[in-house]
Amino acid sequence: MINLPNTPAGSAGAPRRPVVRLLLATSLGALLAACSTTTSGGAPGDNARVVGAQARQAEALPAEDFDYVGWDAYLGGGESSQYSSLDQIDKQNVAQLEVAWEFPTGDGQPPRFNPVVGGGRMYVINGAGQLVALDPATGKQLWQSSFEGRIGARGVNYWRSADGSDERLMVLNAGLLRAIDASTGQVIASFGTDGGVDLRDALPDNVVMPGNPLQTDNPGRIYKNTIVMSLPAGAYDYASAPANIHAYDVVTGALKWTFNTVPREGEFGYDTWPATDHNKFGGVHNWSESTVDTELGMVFIPTGTPRYDFYGGNREGDNLFGNSIIALDAETGKRVWHYQIVHHDLWDFDLPAAPKLMTITKDGQRIPILVQPTKQGYLFAFDRRTGEPVWPIEETPVPASDVPGEHASPTQPVPTWPEPYMRQSFTPEDINPYLPEEDQQKLRELFATSRWGQGPFIPPSIQGTISFPGHNGGANWGNIAADPERGRIYVVSRELPLLLKINPDNRPEAKAAMPNADAEDLPYRWPVNFMLQSNGMVAIKPPFSNLTAYDMNTGNKLWSIPNGEILTLEQQGITGVGSQTPRGGPVATAGGLLFVGTATDRAFRARDADTGEILWEHRFDAATEGVPAVYEVNGREYITVPVGGVGHFAGGLGLPEPGPSKYVTFALPEGSGGGQ
Repeated sequence: MINLPNTPAGSAGAPRRPVVRLLLATSLGALLAACSTTTSGGAPGDNARVVGAQARQAEALPAEDFDYVGWDAYLGGGESSQYSSLDQIDKQNVAQLEVAWEFPTGDGQPPRFNPVVGGGRMYVINGAGQLVALDPATGKQLWQSSFEGRIGARGVNYWRSADGSDERLMVLNAGLLRAIDASTGQVIASFGTDGGVDLRDALPDNVVMPGNPLQTDNPGRIYKNTIVMSLPAGAYDYASAPANIHAYDVVTGALKWTFNTVPREGEFGYDTWPATDHNKFGGVHNWSESTVDTELGMVFIPTGTPRYDFYGGNREGDNLFGNSIIALDAETGKRVWHYQIVHHDLWDFDLPAAPKLMTITKDGQRIPILVQPTKQGYLFAFDRRTGEPVWPIEETPVPASDVPGEHASPTQPVPTWPEPYMRQSFTPEDINPYLPEEDQQKLRELFATSRWGQGPFIPPSIQGTISFPGHNGGANWGNIAADPERGRIYVVSRELPLLLKINPDNRPEAKAAMPNADAEDLPYRWPVNFMLQSNGMVAIKPPFSNLTAYDMNTGNKLWSIPNGEILTLEQQGITGVGSQTPRGGPVATAGGLLFVGTATDRAFRARDADTGEILWEHRFDAATEGVPAVYEVNGREYITVPVGGVGHFAGGLGLPEPGPSKYVTFALPEGSGGGQ
């Protein structure tokens, strides 16, 4: 199925013709193969799926010669696999793991930073928000940075010149992209202007220019001597800067190319937005993560919702490249293909995690694929050379909006396979039985007065919509690991309903600032309501989170189990419920193991990757969030885990006060096959 450019959505009940999309995919295939592209998405009339040099890429079968031994970038490497080919620690000996060293981070923000190892050093963040270099075998501090202002809290990327004489960490600091000397922690003054590049400088002149620096926790991706940075949205409002994609020279800081996530006039996708006040539309931000295929020379960008997140009456149309996977030529920024996963988003269904890469065998053919998880609980799989779906994706009718002026899309893409990794509905029968009876009764009353039903696409409403999985449910950053050797995907998912009850902002200045507003359009706002109850628990019954394994050669679900526990329920003898809203990222290894942490039971576990069975468990005195790092030094395999705080949406659960924040590193005992 070719995902051809979508016509403007029209009114809530406007018909679509998804069958035409399917027919055109066949009849125009040869013609579309010859289309060219421009830096920011191509010209009107180009195919929305495959453009440019795809003929060469379509024939190539990548060797996938990625470095799965090292851990020199966020999520392990540019391919974002969260996989290590190290196998010293395996199913037979994992129960012998012991603490090798700890590094206290001090007062301040608990760490959720994925440690990075490069040049014989480990790089982490401390409580003061400074980068720290450690000896990865002992945890001894080697240096500490002296930044002013915030840096990205989830990870960094390490770069080394071909001759090894220049080692750098690429860091976003208070909106300035900086190159840091990896051996000393000092800012390299020759990079950019006085050691930094302001990401705002490359935005188009007539957009809503952000007044504050553009800071994000997405550390970007390095391709050869280029770092590709995804800008955050400039404002959480109706008028906002577009969150464009910029590429810079790692050595000089010079701008190499840009890609407009909200297409400009003359670019492909421009007509999926209103022309009036077009320069004031923004958002479409890749706040999460991205992935680089160094062999195909492509960077894959999963984008987020257009602004404003929960009302789009003033932005009629499908709003490309919102909620899309965009495959860009990493050398030029030209669009190779894209696929929009949510049309005209009204739910804040950003694509929340990096696409995963592997080559599968399907119907006797080897296919290099990209797997994209979502907040909705769906896995989308594509041939990453061309964007062709591995299994059919259907444009499925969804409920209409009843908000005046809204133009909700009448259909949304839903994959026919694999099956979802979580529930797709929340009904009165699903109310959490571990809530006080008074809370349960209030929830039953809320159901009686709210919109709710089957599936994730029930629109926000003035009366209130009980939305599930909700925009903090499903998958999230760092929550997906791949085993590319065996063609497997492992997903940590969260079950968190919320109430999407939007209220009109009747202030004249709010209406005046709203782009393309007509008489019906009001600047609706969403008062945050995650439906957390008086005992701090979510509204829905267990499992509160799951860990799910797929064989992507077939798309079959191998197993799905509750992921962790809640300490307060454990103390009552209630187990098997799943941790509440975990943000611990899984890591798969060639030793047949899956390592994953959970916050509300403060546990770090090694599971049998084939069955999900717990083979080893360690309990901390604080939460663990973020992605562990797996690496080796002098023949000894190590696993480092960030530890600290109480965890996401866990503050009301009555958990014990957390202990000091730190990084904890595990290894096998010396002399037991665990190195010398």
